[in-house]
Amino acid sequence: MKDYYDTLGVARNASQEEIKKAFRQLALKYHPDRNHGDKEAEDKFKEINEAYSCLSDPGKRSQYDSTGQCGTGPNFGGFGAGGFGATGFGDIFEDIFGEFFGAAFGGGRRGPRPERGQDLRYDADIDLEEAASGKKISIKVPRNVNCAECNGTGSATGQTSACPECGGSGHVRFQQGFFSVSRACGRCRGMGRIILKPCDKCRGTGRVKVERELSINIPAGVEDGMRFRVSGEGEMGANGGPPGDLYVVVSIREHQQFRRDGDDIVSEQTISFAQAALGVDLEINTLWGSEKLHLPAGTQPGQVFRLHGKGMPHLGKKSKGDHIVIAKVLIPRKLDERQRELLEELARHAGESFATKGSLKDKLRGIFAAGS
Repeated sequence: MKDYYDTLGVARNASQEEIKKAFRQLALKYHPDRNHGDKEAEDKFKEINEAYSCLSDPGKRSQYDSTGQCGTGPNFGGFGAGGFGATGFGDIFEDIFGEFFGAAFGGGRRGPRPERGQDLRYDADIDLEEAASGKKISIKVPRNVNCAECNGTGSATGQTSACPECGGSGHVRFQQGFFSVSRACGRCRGMGRIILKPCDKCRGTGRVKVERELSINIPAGVEDGMRFRVSGEGEMGANGGPPGDLYVVVSIREHQQFRRDGDDIVSEQTISFAQAALGVDLEINTLWGSEKLHLPAGTQPGQVFRLHGKGMPHLGKKSKGDHIVIAKVLIPRKLDERQRELLEELARHAGESFATKGSLKDKLRGIFAAGS
């Protein structure tokens, strides 16, 4: 005669919780999936399954304590003729591991779990000047909220009935190999109840889409592509879960005159050949208004000048970057007679060679005259 208490390693006066705990440890140790091809482990697993089948049932345990026998029939025992019947390993597995597998397959005895709502995204387009000074914007965000007509129940009358698919449990069982596991019922979505008359406003979903107006502060110095989180302003959660968040993504429009380089602002300033040679005082447009800039004599094309502290603000700080001015020397394409005379005189004074006016015509005329 087998000693089931000894098989599970518990005392004869052990509580049901102690018996369950002992079986859990031994089942995990000798489970066939962990001991592929190990006949000894398989036999041991059958023994502890048989022992637990008896001792976990108060009636069978009492009979076993009195007579040494623990029921008969095809449904008793682990891997015998009854296989995994109603009182076999299937029920034991669900009893010990049902909570884990119920969560894994979306169901379980505790019903559907609260789910966090989805996050939402809003793209905010602003100008470079607004990015420099900061801006408070008002946005409208569409999102799903509980239907006010049915208070989020989805039912026009508030009446529901037990789901005929799962019998009101919210989950259905199915066999996977020799495991009996459960998943959320597809018809009632794990709620265990179905709506008799759907709400006309939300069509039984319990939710409607509305636009919520929010005020968002865009800080000075924000960069293109930055995003800001507004906590709790996303979609509502399911089954009492928390709402998601709203992410505001900033996009800065391209400026016609300025280019941003980090916290510096870059612009080009066109000057004439004479201004580059002689120097010039200019008024330069910046994000913060007009500023004076002196270009010294002999300024070269592409030379860089800085207006300190006239660029973009450093995000979260009071300081700013610089405004960078790149000199662009304009060479005239056409000259009048006086301009040409002055430039030729300048070139002769500097000892530079240059093409005289009409020299090409004279050369061509000479070529034709020589061939006649």
